[in-house]
Amino acid sequence: MVHMFILFCLCRLVGVFGDTVTVESVSVLEGDSVTLHSGLTEIMDDDLIRWRFGSENTLIAKINVMASSITVYDDVLDERFRDRLKVDHQTGSLIITNTRTEHTGLYQLQSISVRKSITLTVYARLSVPVISNNASQCSSSSSGSSSQQNCSLVCSAVNVGHVTLSWYKGNSLLSSISVSDLSISLSLPLEVEYQDKNSYSCVINNPISNQTTHLDITQLCQPCAEVHIHCCDTDEAVIRLVITALMGVATAAAVVVLVKDVISARG
Repeated sequence: MVHMFILFCLCRLVGVFGDTVTVESVSVLEGDSVTLHSGLTEIMDDDLIRWRFGSENTLIAKINVMASSITVYDDVLDERFRDRLKVDHQTGSLIITNTRTEHTGLYQLQSISVRKSITLTVYARLSVPVISNNASQCSSSSSGSSSQQNCSLVCSAVNVGHVTLSWYKGNSLLSSISVSDLSISLSLPLEVEYQDKNSYSCVINNPISNQTTHLDITQLCQPCAEVHIHCCDTDEAVIRLVITALMGVATAAAVVVLVKDVISARG
């Protein structure tokens, strides 16, 4: 299924010959196909249609109706369009298959009857965010006579760009972080009580898609008391060892004193 959203910009540009240029914005997920529509229902018999891309206005496709020829230039721009360009011979629309993020940019249609600019944005597909427990941050806090134990969590996403990473409590947004760079790693912390019964989720999204991971507190969070008991058991073992050593030293000292007394008595 093709995920495509078209936004019509409320602006107009004046073309080279004084005609009005229509400007559109199109968004698509990486790997999907997208059609950049010419707006024509059919091509005129004497028409010459050109599709150009990027700031350098690189020619990537041409239809010469009088010569009955359709040409795609998919070897330009380091072959980023290799085997991905098609042109509708009836309407002159440009079709890009198996899109990649490097196909993001400005596309311009030039013909006798139509001038049009389309900004295409190709978003990378999102992976599911990962929630993990930062066990070293297990903590307790006291309020009056009561005490609560907290669990520190972190939600992470790797190799992402143009996304927002957010923590939700039910449907309420708790925190979020956004990035516009490409191929970056994101992480967002969250601290909850280990007995918390609320529903938490971590969501990563871009303008046209999202992925969600729900938090299972019982699986990721354990009471801090379990850690404390383990620590106390260790401390108790150390104390017993010290006491045993001291008793050994005292016994040895007593033996030494007794031997000296025996020697003195014999002398």
